[in-house]
Amino acid sequence: MQKEAILKNPHQLSGQLRLKILEMYYNANAGHIGSSLSCVDLLIAVLFLNKDASDTFILSKGHAAASLYAALNLLGEIPDEVLQTYYHDGTRLPAHPGAGQFEGIPFATGSLGHGFPIGSGVAHASKVSGSDSYAYVVMSDGETNEGTSWEAAHYAIQNKLDNLIVVVDRNGLQGFGRTDEVLGTTADTEKWRAIGMDTLEVDGHDIKALHQAIEWLKSRKNEIPKMIIANTTKGKGVGYMENRLEWHYLPMSAEQYEEAVRNVSEAYLNELTNA
Repeated sequence: MQKEAILKNPHQLSGQLRLKILEMYYNANAGHIGSSLSCVDLLIAVLFLNKDASDTFILSKGHAAASLYAALNLLGEIPDEVLQTYYHDGTRLPAHPGAGQFEGIPFATGSLGHGFPIGSGVAHASKVSGSDSYAYVVMSDGETNEGTSWEAAHYAIQNKLDNLIVVVDRNGLQGFGRTDEVLGTTADTEKWRAIGMDTLEVDGHDIKALHQAIEWLKSRKNEIPKMIIANTTKGKGVGYMENRLEWHYLPMSAEQYEEAVRNVSEAYLNELTNA
């Protein structure tokens, strides 16, 4: 899939991935739908537009595994017949990513707050070995509550890991409430910039802006680790799911699935047909 084609019509790929994700969740009768829909465009910007073969990608918010599986399917790593087994008995695609099954999933994630530390270690190992590869981490805003995330940041800053790029999916909702009401606004651009991260804030559903932000940060060889605070909407693309806490957990009924498919098709695919 050519970068130029994606950047020309970013909605097309975003819509395709959303439809795949919805189908997977409906067939599995599973939850965490809103979490996957909020980070789709972040994965496009990283996996389809920026990640090189030698780079490492870590989906720290492992409960959004369906979005990663759908992306790896379109990238040709996960076959269609395997994708159809998502969350079923004996699957290689559990609710949270497991390591050792696919090259694009190097670490098991889902216990929150681990992706940033692992990414820091991978980036440091690349520096020590003389590699010019990058470590990318996509994490949730709720994970910025975790002490491990702040420890990882200090480690990355101390070791001058400018080959680490962390993207925070700031959708404003976590397990049982709004992030600003649980432990306060820890996914804050100025806080991370103040401790020494090279930090940008971007619309997390503007794929072109995300791509440009990553390219710009990669051009800054300043020995400072990188972070993008990406403002997103939980459940993006499905009207009744958007910014609703319950869609962190609920599965869809047949009627809800049909409505979700209709919403995504109208918002992402019909627009292209009518253009």
